[in-house]
Amino acid sequence: MNTLSCLCATALLAALLPATAATETPAEVALRQETARCQRGETNQDRATCLKEVGAAYDEARRKQLGTAPAADLARNATLRCDAQPAADREACVQRLQGGAQGSVQGGGLLRETESPK
Repeated sequence: MNTLSCLCATALLAALLPATAATETPAEVALRQETARCQRGETNQDRATCLKEVGAAYDEARRKQLGTAPAADLARNATLRCDAQPAADREACVQRLQGGAQGSVQGGGLLRETESPK
């Protein structure tokens, strides 16, 4: 390719890029941004796991399955997890979920505690 052809191809590509960026879906924008975060090591995951999770989230978003669950669904799911506890521990599990929590996922997890009189 001669210099003039190369310059023309570069100019054409530069003209098309803004149009492409303008037509990106929110899922595509998120995919691009999160992939960049994975590549820069800005997550708490190794790169391979991060990229796998980004791809899975993108697939779910394209299928319109990725979103924020209603608070009632989250509470019901949390309570259902308590059902797996032995019968003697279920009530304490539910009480811990309804109480406050300290910490964060970034910091390593949430600490939930309850106090009960003896």
